[in-house]
Amino acid sequence: MKSSSPQEAVILLNMGGPNNLDEVALFLTNMFNDPYILSVNPPKLRKLLASFITKNRLQKSQAIYQRIGGKSPIASLSAKLVAKLNALDPSRHYTYAMRYTPPFARNTFQTLQAEGFERLKLFSMYPQYSTTTTLSSMQDALRALETLSYTPQITRVERFYTHSLYNQAIVETISNTLAKRSAKDFVLIFSVHGLPTKVVLEGDPYQAECLHHVSLLKRAFVRTSLRFKEIVLAYQSKVGPMKWLEPSTEEIIEQYRRHKIIIYPLAFSIDNSETLYELQIQYKFHAMRLGVPEYLVCPCLNDRSSFARAIVDIVNHGFESALSYQFTPQDYNESLSH
Repeated sequence: MKSSSPQEAVILLNMGGPNNLDEVALFLTNMFNDPYILSVNPPKLRKLLASFITKNRLQKSQAIYQRIGGKSPIASLSAKLVAKLNALDPSRHYTYAMRYTPPFARNTFQTLQAEGFERLKLFSMYPQYSTTTTLSSMQDALRALETLSYTPQITRVERFYTHSLYNQAIVETISNTLAKRSAKDFVLIFSVHGLPTKVVLEGDPYQAECLHHVSLLKRAFVRTSLRFKEIVLAYQSKVGPMKWLEPSTEEIIEQYRRHKIIIYPLAFSIDNSETLYELQIQYKFHAMRLGVPEYLVCPCLNDRSSFARAIVDIVNHGFESALSYQFTPQDYNESLSH
């Protein structure tokens, strides 16, 4: 324990990823058994379908993780970020829990319960809110607390994409990736994980928050020397035959194939297979085949000190600090027009 009672622990919640190739099956099974990912009822039918999808995707998924080092980096990067957070803010205890692979929420909370923490802050590591990610992780955490009969005081951070320090860190990362290159020679693609259109039509705010996030970053660029040819929002990682949000990242790369391209993975805070394989390997090959003059991918913020400082600031000043700018219909219309 770090300081006098009452104690607060901050738990970074994320989806997780396989810690080795043998864990890929566990990851896929848990993900496709998640009702927020695969909205099939009754649960027995979802379990059968999840098993079928896992068997069909297992070999391909293992090959993907083999290409990026035999595992997802999400747990090790989260551990490094937590170490920085604990050094920056010794008044609290920072830790993390994953949705689909170890360390699971139940295991993390068992440890916190044994250590006597009376206050917990559940911190979603998804910058924008979605039922498929944020809500799923929050509900998983609450179920774990219930099974343990652990009743601490709970507060939540469910989105943080409007936070100024966080967005400064993104701008810095884009600038660092460009190095000495001129931004005006590049098309900037903000690539986010896609969703089935049906999910958005049912009220999920994710698309609107991604559009709003892009509009905020455009304003942030005005205060810097970064001026891009174009700034575009695109959606990656489509799975299955359903209609998904458009345009796809692949389509946008093809549309701007005569231009230099830089991609920032806007919906991800920690690197994973979607960023390391899909953006840096799969789409890079697509870009090279199309003759794109130059193709750059920014890393996620991962364990950057600037990201850690942003998280501490959000924790210190409450959820309201992450909503310093209110989204208006004008912002939404402006985003759609670009």
